[in-house]
Amino acid sequence: MCGIVGYIGRGNSAQDVIVDGLRRLEYRGYDSAGIATFESGEIAIRRAVGKLTNLEATLRDAPLTGNVGVGHTRWATHGKPSETNAHPHKAGSVVVVHNGIMENYRELRGELEAAGRTIESETDTELIAHLIDARLREGADLVTAVREACARVVGSYAFGVLSETDPDHIVVAKHGGSPIVLGLGEKQNFLASDIPAILPYTRQMLFLEDGEFAVLSADGVQVLDGDGSPLDREPKAIQWDPVSAEKGGYDRFMQKEIFEQPRAITDTIGTRVLENEGDLDLDGIDLSPERLAGVRRIALVACGTAWHACLVGKYMIEQMSGIPCEVDLASEFRYRSPILGEDVIVIPVSQSGETADTLAALREGKRQGSRVLAVCNVLDATIARESDDVFYTHAGPEIGVASTKAFTTQVVALYMLAVKLGRATGKLSDSQTRDRVAELLRLPRLVERALLLDEEVHAIAQRYFHASDFLYLGRGVMVPIAQEGALKLKEISYIHAEAYAAGEMKHGPIALIDEQLPVVVIATQSPTYDKVISNLEQVRARDGQVIAIASEGDDTIDEKADDVVYVPDLGEYLTAILVTVPLQLLAYHVAVLKGTDVDQPRNLAKSVTVE
Repeated sequence: MCGIVGYIGRGNSAQDVIVDGLRRLEYRGYDSAGIATFESGEIAIRRAVGKLTNLEATLRDAPLTGNVGVGHTRWATHGKPSETNAHPHKAGSVVVVHNGIMENYRELRGELEAAGRTIESETDTELIAHLIDARLREGADLVTAVREACARVVGSYAFGVLSETDPDHIVVAKHGGSPIVLGLGEKQNFLASDIPAILPYTRQMLFLEDGEFAVLSADGVQVLDGDGSPLDREPKAIQWDPVSAEKGGYDRFMQKEIFEQPRAITDTIGTRVLENEGDLDLDGIDLSPERLAGVRRIALVACGTAWHACLVGKYMIEQMSGIPCEVDLASEFRYRSPILGEDVIVIPVSQSGETADTLAALREGKRQGSRVLAVCNVLDATIARESDDVFYTHAGPEIGVASTKAFTTQVVALYMLAVKLGRATGKLSDSQTRDRVAELLRLPRLVERALLLDEEVHAIAQRYFHASDFLYLGRGVMVPIAQEGALKLKEISYIHAEAYAAGEMKHGPIALIDEQLPVVVIATQSPTYDKVISNLEQVRARDGQVIAIASEGDDTIDEKADDVVYVPDLGEYLTAILVTVPLQLLAYHVAVLKGTDVDQPRNLAKSVTVE
C-alpha cells in the first residue's frame, strides 16, 4: 500500500535517496507522491498526483537540497487523490508522512478545529502533525510531542516526523500492521516501509515493533519503548540481492515473475526434502505425532490470492492427514467470533507478512491459545515475528501487484505441510509419503514445461481479449485454481470474470452462457473428470466458447472445446500448480493486448496494511 522512505546523513542528497527508494516501492500501488527536506533550517515540500514520474518532473523544475528528509507514496483512504491530500503534510513546524488509518479521525478533527486549527486536507495524517505541533508550542521536545500525540490515536500507523524545531533528527513511531524498517549506514541512516527501498544503501536493518519509537540522526539510531526509555536492538543483516528486483530482460515484472516460478518453487523446496528417507524436514517445525496428539482442527486464514492458496491447502491437508480444516477470509475471521483454543493450529498465509487483516486473525488465534504456524515470504515480517512457527516461501521479491510466484510457492508450502501432517497422523504410509515427495521433486521441471505453452496461450488470448466477461469452471482442488485464474484476469485486464464449481453451473451461471462468453474449463484427469466433461458439453450446447485446460494424453477433449491447452499430469494435488501457469499466462496476455498497466493495475496495492 503506501510507501515511506526517509534519509538523514552526510553522504548523499536526501532527495536522490528518497526518490530512488520510492521508486523501489512502486509495486505497492499508490495515487500520489511527495517529498520534504530541510533547506537552511526550514522544511520545503514537493507533491504531485499520479505516478512518481510526475513528482520527478516537479523536482526537476524545483529541486530540493539538503541531507535530511522524508518521502511518501499514498494510496487514498481519507480524501480523494489530489496534491492537497498527498503526503507529506505540514502543520506549523511539523511535517509528517504516515501509513495506516486513524480510526478516531473525526473526533480528533473536530477537536482540533474547535481549538482554532485550520485543516488544509481531507486526510487523517494532517491531524497528527497538528497534534505534535501543538505540544511543541507548549514546550515539549520532539520525541515527547510525538509520543503524546500518538497516544491520542486509535488505529494503525507508521509515522515519520520532521520538525523545524529539531532539524538534526527524524522521529519514527509504529503501531498496528504498518511496518517500519530502519537502515544503518556510515554517517547516514535510513527509514522505510519495506526493505527493498533502502537495500542498495545498507544491509543492516532494525525492525520497529508495535508501540515503539525511534530517533534517527546522521550518527545513529535509537529505539525507544512506549515510555521513551531506550531499548537495545541488534540489527539484522539482509541477504537479498537488489538485482533480483529488476526486470531481467522481461517486458514487465509480472511476466518475469511468472517465468521465475520454477526457481521460486525449487528454492521453497530447498533442502527440506530428505530424499533418502522419503520424508521432509520443515526447518525444525515440530509436526510430530506427539505434538499433534491434541490437535483437532486447523484454521487457515488469508486474503485475496493467499486465500485461494488456503482453499487448495484445505483440500490437501484434509485428504492427506485427515485433520479437519476450515478456511476463512482474514477480514471476516474475527467478526464471526471463531471458536479456537489449544486444540487448533492457526495457519495465516501472507506474501508480505504485513497484511493487516491476516495479522489481526493471527493475534486472535494467539489470544485464544492456539498455536500459530505462518506461511510467509518476507523474512522477519510482522506476521513471521509474531507466529510460533514460520514456513518461509522463498519466492524472492514480488514486484507485480497481481501475485504469481507467491501463490504457487504458498501452495507448495501447504502441500509440504500436508505431507508432513499426513506422515504424523499415519494417514500417509511410508510408501505414499515417498511418492508425494517424489512428485514434489518433479514439480519445478514440469512447471518449466508448462511455461513452454506461452506462445500457444498468447494465440488464444488474441482470440478472446475483446470479451467483456469470462467464466471459469473447475471441480475439487481445481475450484480454487479456477477462482485464482478469474481473479488474475479481472485484476490486470479489468474484464469481469468469475469462477464456479462446475457442478454449480446449473444453479445460476448457466443463464449467462451464450456465443459471446468464453468459458475456461479445467478438465484435467481426476475422479470427477467425466462430470467436468458433462458440464463442458452443457456449455457447448448453449454456444459458449470453451477454453479447456486438459491433461497431456487426453485424446478426446479436443473435439469438445474450441481451444485446448495441455499440461503435464502430476497427480491429484500438484497438477493444480501446473494448471495455474497457463491461467496466469492467459490473464497476462489478455491484459497486454488490452493495453492495461499489468504491473500496477488501477486501485490495487501489493501489501494491504490497513483493514
